[in-house]
Amino acid sequence: MNGTAIENFVCVIYNVSFMNCTWHVDRTAQGDTQYFLYWKYSRIEDFMECQNYIKDNWRRHTGCRFQNVTIKNNRADFLVNASRSGQTIQSYKTSIPLYTIEKLTPPSNITVNCTGVSYGCEIQWQPPRTSHVERDGCFKYEIDIENTADPEKNIKDPSKPTTTTQRSYRFPNYNAEKRYQVKIRATDSGCLVSTNWGEWSTPIEFGREQLMSTSGYTVFLLSMITASLMLFLCLATYFLKKKSAPVPQPKDPFHDISSMNFQTDYENQLIKQEPEEIITTVDEMA
Repeated sequence: MNGTAIENFVCVIYNVSFMNCTWHVDRTAQGDTQYFLYWKYSRIEDFMECQNYIKDNWRRHTGCRFQNVTIKNNRADFLVNASRSGQTIQSYKTSIPLYTIEKLTPPSNITVNCTGVSYGCEIQWQPPRTSHVERDGCFKYEIDIENTADPEKNIKDPSKPTTTTQRSYRFPNYNAEKRYQVKIRATDSGCLVSTNWGEWSTPIEFGREQLMSTSGYTVFLLSMITASLMLFLCLATYFLKKKSAPVPQPKDPFHDISSMNFQTDYENQLIKQEPEEIITTVDEMA
C-alpha cells in the first residue's frame, strides 16, 4: 500500500560501538501500522531483527538501539518491513558503509604546556577512539582557541580555527597576562573514516589567571589537609593518654577494718595517756 513506508531513515554510530537508527512514519499511515527493522553486516549473513525498539505515543516502532557494533569495510544492509492488520505492506531497504555514519569521539588526554612567551604553548592530545582505525595519520584535527579577555563582561576574542594532521600544535600567540581555552575535534584524513567532523572535546583552560587560581587552590587544599592531620594527631594523643592512665581502685572499708590490730591500737592509746596522781587526804582529829 502506498503511503505506509517509512521516511528519513538515518543511522548514527557513536561512542565507538553504539548505533541508533531512526525513521519517520508516514502521516497517512493508520495507527495499527507496525514497523520492524532487520540488518546484516554482509550479503552472506542472515538478517537480524532489532532487539531494542524506540516507540512513539502510539506504540509504533520508530527506531532501534544497537550495542557492540563493529565497523567493517563492507556495506551493511538495512530492511524495514511494515504490516497492518496482519498484512505485509510497503517496505524500505538500503545499504550503508558503516564508517560513513560514525560520529567520532573527541580527542582525549589534551594537555597544554606553556614554557614561555617567546616559545608559546605546546598542545598535545590522543586520537579519537574507534573500532576499526589504528593509524594516527587517518585523522585531521581542528583546534579552536579562544581568548577569554574579560570573563565578567563576557568579552571573547575567538581566533581562527587551525587544522593539522599531527597530534600536537604550538600556539605562538600566547600572552601570559591573558586566559585561554582550547577544544579539538577530528575528521577523516584519507582513510575509512567519516568525513563529518566529530564531537568537540571539553574545553581546557590555560593561562596566567588559571595557573594562579590552580596554585592558590592547591595551597589552600594542602593547608586544610595539614590542619586536619594535626587535629587528628592531637585528638589521638589525648585519647591514648586518657586510656593508658591508671584507674584508682575504690577502697574496701570492710577489708581495711579487718586488717587492723585492735589490741596493738589499744595498748598504744594507754601508753600515750599520762598516769593520774591520786592524793589522799587525812583529816586530823582534834
